[in-house]
Amino acid sequence: MNNNEHIDQLTINTIRVLSAEAVQKAKSGHPGMPMGAAPMAYALYKDFMKFDPELPYWDNRDRFVLSAGHGSMLLYSLLHLFGYPMSMEDIKNFRQWDSKTPGHPEFGHTVGVEMTTGPLGQGLSSAVGMAIAETMLAEKFNRPGFPVVDHYTYVISGDGCLMEGITSEASSLAGHLKLGKLIVLYDDNNITIDGTTHISFTEDVKKRYEAYGWQVLEVKDGTDTAAIHAAIRRAKAQKNKPTLIKVKTIIGFGAPNMQGTSKVHGAPLGDAEIAAMKQELGWNYEPFTVPEEVAAHTSELVAEKKKVHKKWESMLKRYAKTQPELYEEYEQWMRGKLLKDVDTTALYHTELAKVSTRKASHDILNLLADQVPNLVGGSADLAGSNLTYMKDKGDYQPQTPAGRNIRFGVREHAMAAIVNGITLHGGFKAFGSTFLIFSDYLRPSVRLSALMDIGSLFILTHDSVAVGEDGPTHQPIEQQASLEMIPNLYAFRPCDYRETVAAWIKAMEISTSPFSIALSRQDLPVLEGTGINAEKGGYVLVHETKAQPDLILMAAGSEVQHMVAAREKLLEQGIDARVVSMPCKRLFDDQDEKYKESVLPKSVKVRIAMEAGFGIMWSPYLGRKGEVIGLDHFGASAPGDVVLEKFGINSESVVAKALSLLEK
Repeated sequence: MNNNEHIDQLTINTIRVLSAEAVQKAKSGHPGMPMGAAPMAYALYKDFMKFDPELPYWDNRDRFVLSAGHGSMLLYSLLHLFGYPMSMEDIKNFRQWDSKTPGHPEFGHTVGVEMTTGPLGQGLSSAVGMAIAETMLAEKFNRPGFPVVDHYTYVISGDGCLMEGITSEASSLAGHLKLGKLIVLYDDNNITIDGTTHISFTEDVKKRYEAYGWQVLEVKDGTDTAAIHAAIRRAKAQKNKPTLIKVKTIIGFGAPNMQGTSKVHGAPLGDAEIAAMKQELGWNYEPFTVPEEVAAHTSELVAEKKKVHKKWESMLKRYAKTQPELYEEYEQWMRGKLLKDVDTTALYHTELAKVSTRKASHDILNLLADQVPNLVGGSADLAGSNLTYMKDKGDYQPQTPAGRNIRFGVREHAMAAIVNGITLHGGFKAFGSTFLIFSDYLRPSVRLSALMDIGSLFILTHDSVAVGEDGPTHQPIEQQASLEMIPNLYAFRPCDYRETVAAWIKAMEISTSPFSIALSRQDLPVLEGTGINAEKGGYVLVHETKAQPDLILMAAGSEVQHMVAAREKLLEQGIDARVVSMPCKRLFDDQDEKYKESVLPKSVKVRIAMEAGFGIMWSPYLGRKGEVIGLDHFGASAPGDVVLEKFGINSESVVAKALSLLEK
């Protein structure tokens, strides 16, 4: 073994031992994957990855996503060795309270982690979005001699990721889009928690991915770093197809009595096997040690990588001088200044008397698309129903990477993950759209966007039982409430055109939280008094005529009109009600206590909320004497207005409930 081979092997074994020791100390974790995948991860970081640990989020870095997030110690070991702010103390605190080394990688928590992974398949699927973003930005900003945007997206994926349906959706689209800068290293170790893949996963992955339109390469020995290196080189040479590299590995490599079995997948090796592993690997160091020669070696590698970054920075300065307008636009896109030059107050103007909020959203989207050139997105094959197509902005296709409308196909789950990937990459405001009922398909990815504190946008139309004839399979009951339950997600349900403007403005302004907008299929009246106050999430739409109202009527979306009508009927009987529109409860909760009290004064005890769905999320605003008129059952197939009438979603139900509560 020559000196280069020696230091490579020692560094790989350092990754293996650190991973096993950290899991052992934590008494939980997944040591097997890091031990088996260490050679491919090291080869990637050593010879291919562009990064700078001192400026870890510079624009043109390569993105690395550990889709098999349970093997997080692999990533933490790499970050420690390659100079990121990941100390040995952090490694020792693996999976402990407030550590930088949680059980699964968390974006925004640990420097160097590109996205939160752990739910299998999410990482690979979001990586498709990152690769899409790279091609879009390259088409927009690159000029001869100025490859401002020129990087790869690398993924390490496992058997579990490839079993998940989301990766089938995302990989199919990636092949169609010919994403040549997406390279997936498949940790092909044939082991899952329950045993070998022979019990559930015997498909020909190579043929499957070739059918998707991918280049598939094979490395038969996962310890052969030269073969891994050659495969990645071939992958980078293929410009018109994404590449899957099947790397045949042994899970838990180096643990002589347990490697190759499910025993090393999700549990510590145990002290005896740790000792046996160290003997097997010829490891003669104290626990949690990085040999000096390994530290010196990786430090030299990092120094070379920093030179690549500095070279890019130098090129960017020349670009700024020769392409000043493009450079200014590049900076605006990459720093997220979306509404910088937009007169948002002008968007509120409308002469429409009645319009569905999905049609209102379409109009507003197209107004914004003209003024916010990095607004991109699309629908899961429902653009004509969701009304999310941006006119004259082109389709994003392999031959037209400047197109801004993304055709996701019938792939709701992958769509949401891809939107997350575009958002994580930076440079765009990205949205995906489908029916509200199908938000169930999006939910795991939407939840991850909330966990990552990123500004993904989800446009969800056909928002209630008013969908009508399509029946209960397409009529959302619990979906809006379930979205409102997700921490950090702003779920906005506007009542008319002007509130839809407010929804779009807030969605564009908020970059540290995801946003959903639930929109009606049916036409809704443009109500007097709606407008900019909706940006606060809740406001008084109709004031009482006397000093204090007898009761408060609250609703969102299409039910607000019924509250306004009910107020008029109650006034005829001498009952003075306040009407509160609350299109986004979380936005309302963000307001100060003085404002919230001005909208919902504690002195008014009788309160009624209405929801054409499951109304549990109104509970915090009802007080002790308040009640909600909602649905706790599925819908029915009939014209939408008939369904609403039969289920009592009307002003008459509100009046009857008000009279009953006021008599108590």
